[in-house]
Parts: sequence; C-alpha cells; structure tokens
Amino acid sequence: MAATKATSKAKATKATKFSKETYMFWYENMLLQRRFEEKAGQLYGQQKIKGFCHLYIGQEACSSGSASALRKGDKWITAYRDHGQPLALGTDPKRIMAELMAKETGVSKGKGGSMHIFDKEVGFMGGHGIVGGQVPLGAGIAFAEKFNKTGNLCICMMGDGAVRQGAFHEALNMAMLWKLPVIFVIENNGYAMGTAVGRSSNVTELYTLGESYDIPSAPVDGMNPEAVHTAVEEAADRARRGDGPTLLEFRTYRYKGHSMSDPAKYRTKEELKEYKDRDPIEMVKIKILANGWATEEDLKEIDAKIKAEVEESVKFAEESNYPDPSEAYKDVYVQEDYPYIMD
Repeated sequence: MAATKATSKAKATKATKFSKETYMFWYENMLLQRRFEEKAGQLYGQQKIKGFCHLYIGQEACSSGSASALRKGDKWITAYRDHGQPLALGTDPKRIMAELMAKETGVSKGKGGSMHIFDKEVGFMGGHGIVGGQVPLGAGIAFAEKFNKTGNLCICMMGDGAVRQGAFHEALNMAMLWKLPVIFVIENNGYAMGTAVGRSSNVTELYTLGESYDIPSAPVDGMNPEAVHTAVEEAADRARRGDGPTLLEFRTYRYKGHSMSDPAKYRTKEELKEYKDRDPIEMVKIKILANGWATEEDLKEIDAKIKAEVEESVKFAEESNYPDPSEAYKDVYVQEDYPYIMD
C-alpha cells in the first residue's frame, strides 16, 4: 500500500547515510527531469515535437539514484524512453530540447529525435529503438571497458518488455561467462506498452531471470533514490572488482502512457494514485524539509530556476534551424569519403 504523507514524514526524520548534498542533487535533478518532460508533453500537443515521444515522468528516481552512485567515465545505454538519463548526467537541456524539435543544434544534430538522444561527453551511449537491442550493445560496451582496463563499467537499462527478447538472455549469458563490468537494469513500470507483465510472462519476479546465469540479482524500490543508489553502488563495486554483472529490477511506474499517443486506459485511477502517493520528488522533498536542509521557500526558488531553465531550452530550440538536407548523408559511416554515399 502507498504510504500516507504523515507516515512518510515520520520516516523522513530517521537518520540517513546520505548527505544534504546528495539529497539536494536528487531533488534538483529529478525536478529538472519532471519539468522538462512536462514541457515536452505540452509541446508535443502543440505539434512542435513530432514523431514518437516517450515520457519518463514518475521514473526519475531510477536515473538520479543511479547517477549519484556511478562516476565519470562510466557508460550508460538505454531504450527509447531516454530523456531522463542524459538530464541526470548533465547534458545541456537546450540541446535535448532542440533534438526533440529536430533542430541542427540538437544533441544528435536533429537526426535522432526523442528516441535517439546521444551524448558521448557524459558517457551516454544513446537511446535505442529496437526493443532489447541495447542489451547486447551494453554488454559489448562493458567488454570494451574490460579489454581496455579502464576501471569503468556500463549500466544498461531496459523496459520490462525487453526481457522477452532472446538477445537479453544471450547477453546475460555472455556477460557472466566473461565477467563483464555491466549492470543490467530492468525499469519495470508494470507495462510493456499496454500489456501488464503478468499477461506476457510466466515469471513476474523479473529479477529472478538473472539467477539462471548465476548473476547476482535483486528487486529495488525504483521510486526511492536511496534504494536505487545503494543497489547500483553495490553492483558497481562488484563490477569494478572484476566479479562480473548484476541484474537489478527497478520497480517503478510511469504516470503517462507508453508514448504520447497512448491514453493508458488499461490501468485504473486507483493504481495511478497509489504510485503518485509515493512520488520520488515529494518523498525527497519531505526528507529535505524534515532534516532542515532547506526551507519551503528555498525549494520554491529551485523550482522557479528550473522552470526558467526549461523555458530557455524551448526558446533556444525554437530559434534554432532545421538541419540542411545534405546532413542526411553525414555521420552514416566513420569513413567520411565512403564510396557508396551518393549526393
């Protein structure tokens, strides 16, 4: 059952191993993701963002809790619900918004759109449109880190629907066989598009799938950045020791439909409310206030600052140009003079 606000406030006064700085990072970081995506949803309704658009609203603790547990140099890869992770890692919101509007100033030069955000500078190796297609890629990135002896790892995120793909099982098998430094994360928001987990899988405790390959596996409260940070930190320590992969099932929830075209009529209002009562941003806010780390006025100022930053990103995107048509022939092959590209 969802915790009441009174219960949550009582729990918030308990000691925590996390500092004020970490909690303030989570609050500001998750709020940036929330405000950015709320604006993206509005712009999609105005047809300023076109194509597919999959919002991360409700799942922000998964990205922020992971970001605070990992370090610069680690690599990230995910599916097409991919706005939250680069925002958590520090990618400029202006460049992400420009990408959503298909502008040349976008982080993928306007060629990827919502589903294909990339930012090598922060270690974000992209959102990928093929369900489960990023899972073997994540194992491959981890292989490269191990081969090059960097001491870094790859966190590979996927939706619950991806675990039905054969590539998921192949990647887990090889990752454990070769003891690759990879953290596989199932962001289980309860639905693969509109299909509940129990309607498509005999195994509903998804983390247990890793046990078939002797991979340490665990469920994690994906609505709580503390729980996410702790689990990812332990998995990262294991990966850096050379002990191989971990599979984590982040039990989270998306407040919106699968994509902007999904009215989400397959779930009840009561179910949605239960998760909203455990909203990660509100839970972090309660803890911050209970510990006297900030006042209500301080947090309102942070919210106002973030809203202004999001509005600035919209202005930047709207004032940017669309790519020149010749860009369609660029960035296809590493070899710039590849002979089979015809102008």
